[in-house]
Amino acid sequence: MTNAPLGKFVVVLVLSLGILSTVMLLSAPEGDGIQPPKIGPGFDASQIKGPNECVECHKHSGSVWEKTPHATTITDMPRSEEGRDIAKKMGIRRIKSESLCLDCHSTAVPKEGKLKPISGVSCESCHGASEPWLKRHGEFSGKKEGEESAEEIASRWAECESAGMLRAGMILEIARNCVSCHVVPDEKLVNVGGHSSGSDFELVSWSQGVIRHNNWYSKGTENKIASKERQRVLYVVGTLVELETTLRCLATASTSARYAKKNARRVDHLRKRLAAIAAATPVNSVVAANEAVTSLRLVLSNRKEISSAADAVQAASEKFVDEHDGVGLEALDPLIPPPEDFRGGEPGQA
Repeated sequence: MTNAPLGKFVVVLVLSLGILSTVMLLSAPEGDGIQPPKIGPGFDASQIKGPNECVECHKHSGSVWEKTPHATTITDMPRSEEGRDIAKKMGIRRIKSESLCLDCHSTAVPKEGKLKPISGVSCESCHGASEPWLKRHGEFSGKKEGEESAEEIASRWAECESAGMLRAGMILEIARNCVSCHVVPDEKLVNVGGHSSGSDFELVSWSQGVIRHNNWYSKGTENKIASKERQRVLYVVGTLVELETTLRCLATASTSARYAKKNARRVDHLRKRLAAIAAATPVNSVVAANEAVTSLRLVLSNRKEISSAADAVQAASEKFVDEHDGVGLEALDPLIPPPEDFRGGEPGQA
């Protein structure tokens, strides 16, 4: 953490919850032990098998994936003027061999003592490094597909999850994984490199857009949009996880430069969204999260309180997924992005 002296503060005027509020960004003190969120999924690279292992069975999902920005980011990014400019400012000479870039723009494995990309953002980037669970996942309990009992299926999935597989139903874990790249918790990368502080992210619109690959059970004949119930959970959990992560970024900012300002504005945007959710569906966990951030001063000298608010939002997201499956939360539907606003449009079909 940079030991920056307290200097002239920056005042940013923003609209917060319908009233004018002041977001003041001051240089932050050092040594309080607050840790920033991790960058990227953080899976053990030595446990990654590569997308070919997955696509061998999931051909329909693979055919969608290869047409997405996830698949092509590791080839497109180094060729872009923006990517090259960021790399130059950061002192990165070889984008495809620098872990700073590989964390979020690739699936990488160790080779000759260094991480090397084997593909863009692929199956294991989102569902976990597969070495510990791949065999168990695909063996159908030693039987042919369709012959397992319900108990055998449940046991197989439980073992896979305990071994690190992130399945589609694990919305909180999936959301955290997405946000670890779509919010950028690297102050130097933003302030010095000029990288964006994150994507214009919202979990429903991104997960149901061009990257959607819900086509396993239809054998590729359909790529279904998530049910209304699931979309409600995605919307609430996505908002809470993104807010928690952005608060942690702000709490660990060392100066009032671009990184802190961008994250303060993002927090303000997200707490407006959360306030609308709480007004529409005042469930206890959402109300608690909303109360933790409504009057929160986004001032770097207030960083311990910001970190505590992040903890409260984290607890709220965990409680929400434990207690709600989307049933009875119809009041959220007007807030959720409609299909025409899904990110990237319709995904490719097998």
